[in-house]
Amino acid sequence: MDATAKPLRIPPEMAVYAEEHKVFDIIQKMVERLLVDRPENTIQYLIDHLRNDNDEVPRIFVLGPPASGKHTMAKLLCKRLNATHITLENLLSNDVSALVKEAHSYKDKGQGWILEGFPRTREQALLLQMNGNIPDHVVVLDAPDIVLIERNMGKRIDRRNGEIYHTTFDWPDDPEIQDNLVEPEGISEEETGQALLVYHRHIPGILCTYLKVHKKINADQPCMDVFSQVLTFVLSKPRSVAPYTPRVLLYGPPGSGRGLQASLLSQKYGLVNICCGQLLKEAVANESKYEELIGPYIENSQQAPNNIVLKILLERLSRLDSAMNGWVLHGFPRDTEQASLLNDAGFMPNRVFFLDIPDFTAIERLSYRMTDPVSGERYHSIYKPAPGVDVHQRLQQNPKDSEDQVQARLEMYHANAEDLEEFYQDVIHVNADQDPYTVFEFIESCIIKPLPKSVPGDPASP
Repeated sequence: MDATAKPLRIPPEMAVYAEEHKVFDIIQKMVERLLVDRPENTIQYLIDHLRNDNDEVPRIFVLGPPASGKHTMAKLLCKRLNATHITLENLLSNDVSALVKEAHSYKDKGQGWILEGFPRTREQALLLQMNGNIPDHVVVLDAPDIVLIERNMGKRIDRRNGEIYHTTFDWPDDPEIQDNLVEPEGISEEETGQALLVYHRHIPGILCTYLKVHKKINADQPCMDVFSQVLTFVLSKPRSVAPYTPRVLLYGPPGSGRGLQASLLSQKYGLVNICCGQLLKEAVANESKYEELIGPYIENSQQAPNNIVLKILLERLSRLDSAMNGWVLHGFPRDTEQASLLNDAGFMPNRVFFLDIPDFTAIERLSYRMTDPVSGERYHSIYKPAPGVDVHQRLQQNPKDSEDQVQARLEMYHANAEDLEEFYQDVIHVNADQDPYTVFEFIESCIIKPLPKSVPGDPASP
């Protein structure tokens, strides 16, 4: 880089490396830990921190009023995320200092933990923060008080191991367990009401402490529905303050709206809209050095050789505006060979969207559209009919929009779609058979939000 030139031009490879290895996030976390722990030996502390810290390790609080299902959710999360379950009851001491020490030991080992039912006051939350125990996610289970009172009155505990059961929702089949169940203290209607008053008094202060990392989830629904929402939340990643340059790839069958979505992204966020087919046409129209090479292919509606297409495409992707503003690419790659060539050249998309529509929708969208040769306006027999008989009579159809041609292009798409999805592991499928602005909102949200964490053993994990 030339330090005298403004603005500084950062090579694309540097940005890709920094994003892939989360360099900015690592630096931010190191600074945070230094300020919290204030170690004497700074260098050794940073070495230990880098060795132990793992972004995928869960640090989760599960909070909620009595009988909201905290214990069940915490156990399910521990089993799914392979984390350690921490409660006040399973510690040797019930004081806060013991809990702080316990959570801190798991953090030092790089081991994930899920803390159930704590903190109970804002003061306890601040004490945990002061000792460096900061959760990534705070799950707050919520339900109407009348539901919670009814639930709590049916709670039973196995006196041998402390396991919790319920007379309605979780009654054991084993007669031996049934004989050892006892009614715990403090579950009467009056006592539960008092506990709810205490909870409602303290929870606003706790939530203020974890303002950006908590989420309330309705616990008055089937257990697995609650768990599904909880799991989705804890697998989400917080927004990063690291510089982020979108590199978006749109892939889909003909008529799926790739060009429109690329145009909308370009208009709103300034991404460079790169349509491979349009680039080739511009190369011919501008009488560039590639005109003689690709001209015959364009005239005969044939696919140009990969090496020529790639050279033209890389020239556009390498320009300063693409490197600084990001890009949205469509029309390339069409198969895994082209995808490999693009990746080998160092241009790897960080968001890949598959726009899905049924074949009959693609045929309907394309085979019924025609163009007015006088005005250049495009019409559609169903969605945008010609305004008059004269206009309708002079409409012409592009040969590639005939039903036979569209069907042939669809077959080519289906032949390569599965292999491309396997090549790009984090593919995001979009239902493109709906209003285009609804499609855009979904694509926009997926670009802005970080990709969710993968769970070890999950079939969706790479």
